[in-house]
Amino acid sequence: MEIRFQTKEESNRQQQEEFLKLSKVERIYSFLRLSERISKFPVKNKVDKNKDNFQIVIDRNDKK
Repeated sequence: MEIRFQTKEESNRQQQEEFLKLSKVERIYSFLRLSERISKFPVKNKVDKNKDNFQIVIDRNDKK
């Protein structure tokens, strides 16, 4: 493991350079691996308060 002290701009530039060194196929595979890792990232479940509710809306201004 290597620890580097660099600015955000330097880090982003280095990541971009390393990514651009990959072939087109390797870039696609890299993107797919990243997508898979992101999909497994834990997230807080959002509670839908209206999940089991329903509404009946009667529009009285409806002119036919």
